Amino acid sequence: MGTRLGRCPAFALLGLICDALGLLILLLGLVAPLSSWDFFVYLGALLLAFSLVFWVFWYTFNIEVPLRELQCS
Repeated sequence: MGTRLGRCPAFALLGLICDALGLLILLLGLVAPLSSWDFFVYLGALLLAFSLVFWVFWYTFNIEVPLRELQCS
């Protein structure tokens, strides 16, 4: 499982969890009563936006740079 998710599976899993929870809460806000729909919609959108932090970390830590390019001349 770790090889499919790269070298940092924890960040990928956190990103997936935030995406799933954010989408669930956002969709819940669409059917919520008018008195509380905005809380669910905004919270879902914030979770979806926060998941981008985990995806950026995951992508950054999975970048592979050849050793030849790291050596200073």
